[in-house]
This record gives sequence, structure tokens and C-alpha cells, in this order.
Amino acid sequence: MENSLPHPPAGTSAWTLRLPALSLVLFLLLLTLLVWLTRVHDEESQRATLISDVLWMEQNLQFHLDRNATQLGQLGPELVSPQISLQTDAQLRQLLRSDSGLVRIIWLDQAGDIIGALPPLSDDHLIGESRGTVPARSVYRLARSIGRPVYSPAYEVAGGGHHFEVHVPTYTEAGLIGAVVGVYSLQALIIRELPWWFSERYRVSVLDPDGAEIAAKSKVAPVSDRQRYTMAFDPPGHGLRLQITAYEGDMRWIPMLLIASIVLLGGIIVWSLWQLRLQLARRQAAEQALRGETLFRKAMEDSLLTGLRARDLEGRITYVNPAFCRMVGFSEAELINRLPPMPYWDPEHIDRTLEVHDQILAGNAPREGVELQLRRKDGAHIDTMIYEAPLIDAEGRHAGWMGSMLDITEQKRARDLARQQEERLQATSRLITMGEMASTLAHELNQPLAAITSYNNGCLNRLADGVTDIEELQDIHQKIARQARRAGEIIRRVHDFVRRSEPKREPLDVNAVIIDAVGLLEADSRKRRMRVLTKLDDRLPEVAADPVMIEQVIVNLVRNAMDAMANTPPERRIVRITTCEEGGQAIVRVADQGPGIEPEVALRLFEPFFSTKQEGMGMGLNICRSIAELHHGRLGFEIAPDGGTIFTLSLPIDQEPS
Repeated sequence: MENSLPHPPAGTSAWTLRLPALSLVLFLLLLTLLVWLTRVHDEESQRATLISDVLWMEQNLQFHLDRNATQLGQLGPELVSPQISLQTDAQLRQLLRSDSGLVRIIWLDQAGDIIGALPPLSDDHLIGESRGTVPARSVYRLARSIGRPVYSPAYEVAGGGHHFEVHVPTYTEAGLIGAVVGVYSLQALIIRELPWWFSERYRVSVLDPDGAEIAAKSKVAPVSDRQRYTMAFDPPGHGLRLQITAYEGDMRWIPMLLIASIVLLGGIIVWSLWQLRLQLARRQAAEQALRGETLFRKAMEDSLLTGLRARDLEGRITYVNPAFCRMVGFSEAELINRLPPMPYWDPEHIDRTLEVHDQILAGNAPREGVELQLRRKDGAHIDTMIYEAPLIDAEGRHAGWMGSMLDITEQKRARDLARQQEERLQATSRLITMGEMASTLAHELNQPLAAITSYNNGCLNRLADGVTDIEELQDIHQKIARQARRAGEIIRRVHDFVRRSEPKREPLDVNAVIIDAVGLLEADSRKRRMRVLTKLDDRLPEVAADPVMIEQVIVNLVRNAMDAMANTPPERRIVRITTCEEGGQAIVRVADQGPGIEPEVALRLFEPFFSTKQEGMGMGLNICRSIAELHHGRLGFEIAPDGGTIFTLSLPIDQEPS
């Protein structure tokens, strides 16, 4: 074999002979540099990820604190009243749930004196000189003077923990009536609010102004001495800082393995170059063996009217029969030894043809054949059905592929005509669906657009009256923006509904959705002199549902209930919403005290375009029932025992872990 290897030509310089080895060394050096640059880039990426996660955590904590402050402000007018309603008590206990960070809620009168607290106020949890200082009067005076929530400094409590307060002033039309104070536990806030994935990556600690750690959430794992980020914890502020430190990764030995792999790869490349040199020497012998295919090609010459074409393993055409040449319009001399792309391939379908070509060469040719459109030499298109089979030479080796081609142009033309008729029928069906979708959009968008108009008119009236209260105008514009976003969500959800696509499923707190829906309808219910009372089961499990769709159902049912009580005496205009769990279902009931539903109306209540209202379009309840069915639930109604109607929405409880 040594004698058969090619020798370098005479006069070849030593530099030329060493060039491959020098190129290999340069290649290995470049790979080493690439490993180093990859490591540097990896550290920079980890730093960027850390900063991004920290910013997300900051926004999440700030949103959580702002939301709690808003809810405390909303409860203020009710808390300073002599008698606290059951609904307000339930909302207080909901705020004191374990994942909110709040450990106590205190409400004060205008002078800053304590009216009440939940849990009942006690300073036994305080130590040292801090006993008797909760809530802080200085913080209350500051909140009263600036008219917005103010946070207190953190203070130590018994057991080594730390608390801080938020003072939310409460106003009515008569002015300041007091304040609601939320007492937070720093440790509970950090532990409960941060998601599990954040705690798996980072150690989070809260530092006081002196740099001492007063709260932390961490696991037993080594932390990185380079991946650390410190930022101000505001709110509550007062010098508190958040320090986030990434944990050490477990895979730092990978660069070592990568370097070893590079050395091994270099050796393999040297060996491969030598093997390639040997392979080149065998090339002539392999080419001689291919000449045996000539006998096989001659045996098939002019034997069939079907077009035949043989290709080697590289896709090069090695044989065509006259029938194939007549089909494509090219002569044998123009096709033999041609590599893809072939001259008879249709440029309009080049990607599809190349995909089929690669599939055949990979040995995955479909047994039922493949349909392709080709182009003759004169530019005419032909539709063909091609069948491929392995080509075995006289020595039993796989030498290529043999394909037979049938002209199915006329059959394809007849099939296309039938398809066009079918597409016309589908177009007619789509026009009908478009009409239904337009009606749905008009009905569903009427609510947020009407709310936007109402808020806008109110804003203009306030401006015309000379009111320059920025907070009031900002609140109105925030409501307008919320309704606009809701309208956009409605458009997207209605579009998904029309397409009959599956809704977006996520773990959903039905009680929270009901509270949001009631909040959206607050202005409408007050204008109509309606009361919306809720009795929500705080142990209701989560369901897998689309929050926007479920909120639309609740809003529709509540508005229908208020419409039904238009002629009811004001003292009886009450909409009651209750939730409970029954038989593995989350049950939502919306009850009114209207005149009820007539039997003939009840039979058609859920039909599309049927409505008992003069301005109604008859799509609301039909959409609500469709949304319930998309979530594998149901929507029904019954006559209330004391008059009126009860609509019941049932949704299957999500058994999978959240």
C-alpha cells in the first residue's frame, strides 16, 4: 500500500510540506482562544442574567407592596366606621394570608389613635425601647401631611425578626378620616414573595443601614464571590438594601473537559488526514467498479414507456431512458453526470424538490411515491409521480437510486378542478363565520368602549369645572387605559374563540377574578344604585382556566343581573355572588332579585341573536356558555326561591400541581 500512495512532486519546498501541520497548530490555538472567550462571555451572560432577575424581583416586590397599599386604602372608609361588615372582615383576612407578608392590620382615627387591629394589637412581640411605639406616630403624621402611603423604618421584634409599617391615609368626601397601617414581616415578605426558581439561583438578604443582615432567604449551597448585586430596598427605604448573591454552579469542570477534548480532537484530525490520504488512493479502484453499471443500463434501454432515471449516491445522474428524455425535453447528453439542481427542476418549487431529493438520498423515500412538479425544456409544466428504489450493483453493493417517473399532468388537472370547487364552498363558510365574528366583536367591545366614553366625559367635566387634582385625573386616565387594554384583550380572545382554538390555561384563583370583575363594575353599579355582595369560599382550589375569558363571563352575568333589576325597588337591588366547591367543581353563583325568566324565554335564553333587551344583540349568554364549554365546564340557571334568577358557572378543579 505504501508504494501506491502518491508522492509529492519534484521541487516541492519543505515549507509547503509543513503547511498542513502549521495549519493544524494554528487551528488548535484558535480553539483554545475560543474556549477562553467562551468562558468570559459566559461570565458576562451570568452577570446580565443576574441583573435582569434582580430588576424583575424589585418590580415584583414593589408591585406587591403597592397592591397591598391600594387594597388597604380601599378598606379604610369601611374600617373607621363603627361596624365592620363581614365582607370587609373577609377582605382583611384575605390580606393577612401567608403569602402577602402582612402580619397585622391596624386602623387609626383622624388623631392617630388606634381604633382596632387584626390580629388584636399587642406589643409583646417588640423588644427594648420599641415597646409601645407601634404604630409610629411620626410616620402617620408624615402620611397625613403628604396624603399618600408612607413606610416606616424597620424595627426588631422578639425572636430576632424585623417588621416595618406602611401608613395609608384614608379619605372620604369630607376629607381625612384616619389611616390604615399594614405591619409587614421582612422575613415573611422575602420568603413568601420570591418564587422557588429565584431562590434556587440566588441568596437574597436584606441589610440595614449599617450593613448588618436582618432577613434572608437562602439554601445550603456555596455562593459566588463574583456574581453579587446590591440595590436599595425602596419601598420601604430608610437605608434598607437588598443583596442578591448567585450560588456557585456545579459544572465548572466543563472547560477542563473541553480543553482535553480539543487535544483529543487534534489527534483525531491528524489521524483523519492520514486516512483521507489512504482513501484518495482507493478512489480509482472504486471508479473502475462503477463502470459495471453500464451493462445494467443497457438492459433497461427502451424497455418501458415509464421514464427511468438512475443516480449515484451523490445524486449525480448516471442513466436516463428515452421516455424520461421525452418527458423533460432534454437529451441524454444534457442530463448525464448532472448534479443538483437539475435543469428540469421547476424554479417555483425548488425548495420542495431539493427536500425530496435529500430525503431520497438519505434512504427515506416513501413507498407510495412522491408527487413533484417539473418543468420541460420548452418551459411547460408537468406533474409527475416518482417512485424510488435502491440501485444494487453486481457485487451486491448499494450504488445509488433508480427512479421511475409517471406523467400525471391530466390527472392533476382534474384533481385541481375538484379542489377549486371545494375551496369555493369553504369560502362561503368563512363568510358566514366572519358575520358571526363581527356581531360578537360589536357586543363584547360595547362594555369597555362605553366605560372609556364615560370616564372620558367625566374627566372633561372635571376639567370644565376647573378641577386640577392631578391624582384624580391620573386615576381617571388609568381607568381609561385599563378599559382600553381590556378591549384589546377582548378582541384577541374573541378572535381565538372564533377560530375554535384552545384557551390559554393557567392556574387561576376564581375568587380573585370575581373581585377584579366587581371592581370593574363598581362605577356602573353605583350609578344604577345597585349593591354587589360577595360571599367567597377562601378554601376554593385553583382551576386551570383563561383569566380574561372567565372575567368576561362574570362581568356579563353581573351586568345581566343588574339589567334584570332595573324596575326593582332600590332597597332590593342586590346582586349576590357566591363561590364554593361541589363534587370536584368550582361553583360560581350570581343571583339577582329581579322578576325572573318567563318559561318561553328560558327555552331560547342561550340562543345566539336572541335577546329580551331592546338594544341587546343576543350574543352575551351564548358566548358565556361557549367559554364555559371551552373550559370543560357548564353554565346554567335556576329560579331563586325568594324571587329572581340564579346563574351557575361550574369549572373543573385543576388536579395538577400549580
